[in-house]
Amino acid sequence: MTIRTEADVTPAVIEVMEQTTDPRLREIMVSLIKHLHGFIRETGLSEDEFRSATAILNEIGALASDSHNEFVLMSGSLGVSTLVCLLNNGEGGQTETSQSLLGPFWRLNSPRVENGGTIIRSDTPGTPLVVHGRVVDQTGQPVAGAEVDVWHASPIGLYENQDPDQAEMNLRGKFTTDADGRFWFTTVKMVGYPIPVDGVVGQLLKAQGRHPYRPAHLHALIFREGYKTLISQVFDPSCPWIDSDVQFGVTQALTGDFVKHDEPNPDYPELGTPWYSLDYTYVMEPGEAKLPRAPIK
Repeated sequence: MTIRTEADVTPAVIEVMEQTTDPRLREIMVSLIKHLHGFIRETGLSEDEFRSATAILNEIGALASDSHNEFVLMSGSLGVSTLVCLLNNGEGGQTETSQSLLGPFWRLNSPRVENGGTIIRSDTPGTPLVVHGRVVDQTGQPVAGAEVDVWHASPIGLYENQDPDQAEMNLRGKFTTDADGRFWFTTVKMVGYPIPVDGVVGQLLKAQGRHPYRPAHLHALIFREGYKTLISQVFDPSCPWIDSDVQFGVTQALTGDFVKHDEPNPDYPELGTPWYSLDYTYVMEPGEAKLPRAPIK
């Protein structure tokens, strides 16, 4: 149709979108146009602001590298990642879930580690942490033979791909649950850390007067045929940023219990004192087992 006024634009675009043959893509595109055009009208977006917005999107794409994903970082900083996660898990957001954000630092092909082993691969000063995890289904039955990929930042707040002083794949490892659904390993206690602020996300946080910190957390990605792949984070409630996560990822179900011990660990006397323990149960939902696309290499 020929456009006469601004009022003609949205109906013309929707008419084209409605010709999309794939029903789900059609639904998404029609809704996108309605909301996007509505946003522009509601805010009275100026031409200068529109040009700035397209430049920002170009900059976000240009910042992508083998070790950094600005789009994932921005999605978390706007609460989009958490919203999508909670709407698609826990019975459509009605119940608690062990699911969480993938984050921008998951890597494929973490090295396999036997239960009871360590994921420390280079000199990593920090307080020892012993993790005992259990993977169960929604009825509480153990999920044996699940592949559990874990990773976390170092006590200085950097993942190994960000830090040339850490060995390749330091603080990353892949375990297999035993017949009781359990896996366990040693590492060092993680700390809260700032997300990268040298890009578009950093500019946004500065403009909004927001801090860039994430509370201390342990990542896990759990894969088992017959179950929806579980992507999880377990947070330390003692961290000062537990109530103001810049990525909006903290939920009550993902808050762990990091217990301090001043007596030697009988299973790991070499750890000395003090040391911490974390016991956490991950609940998997039935569904399709598939790995996400890795945000970095």
